[in-house]
Amino acid sequence: MNWQQHISVDPQVCHGKPCIRGTRILVSTVLDNLAAGETHEDIADQYPGLTEEHIRACLAYAADLAHGRYMDISA
Repeated sequence: MNWQQHISVDPQVCHGKPCIRGTRILVSTVLDNLAAGETHEDIADQYPGLTEEHIRACLAYAADLAHGRYMDISA
């Protein structure tokens, strides 16, 4: 999955936060909904124009971030 085709960061859109390209749908919003247990279908229904491929791109983006950054959770 090449998430870069689906996700953009533009300082003029949503304060430079990662969004689905051509929209104002934040990647973090999609990920929050997934974490809350929403299905892909439910999320797509809530955000017109959002596709299954967009949702998978959000997951791929998050996975790439997790490969490069670690948080100490031992406490």
